[in-house]
Amino acid sequence: MKRCFAPVVDSSTRVLLLGSLPGDASLRAGQYYGHPRNQFWMLMGDVLGAPLPDMDYPERLTCLLAHGVGLWDVVAEAHRPGSLDTAIRDFRQNDLITLLEDLPDLAAIGFNGTTAHRVGLRALGRAAAVPCLLLPSSSPAHAVPYLGKLAAWRELGGFLGDGGGRR
Repeated sequence: MKRCFAPVVDSSTRVLLLGSLPGDASLRAGQYYGHPRNQFWMLMGDVLGAPLPDMDYPERLTCLLAHGVGLWDVVAEAHRPGSLDTAIRDFRQNDLITLLEDLPDLAAIGFNGTTAHRVGLRALGRAAAVPCLLLPSSSPAHAVPYLGKLAAWRELGGFLGDGGGRR
């Protein structure tokens, strides 16, 4: 049984990024997007104009929050051999609705990949009163050129408000 990490959010979160469930490399590292080839930190660094790939993990999280970006996963726990989303079985969803109630400034939800999107929309039902964006997965298993991914991920910037959501 594999379990997700705690949400990284605060009351100023404007964009909530939801993945499916951390892969094995991330679970071993105890970090969101801990696989060295996952492009999440590079994508978000380019979206925010911040050197996220060059920061250590606590600094990355602090930078995301300072820009109004939060993280969590749609799957709370599941059986999954390996790291592929297609192998997720017998899962329990996270309580996304309760989390959204604590995010008064939320302007958009971004789903990192199709599994996160499918499971997340099912969990939210009609409770998502903000735009929900399906983003191309940042996973190294998702073979889309980086610039193609970045073009879609840049849409997040429009929901971050003045100065990219900086406080």
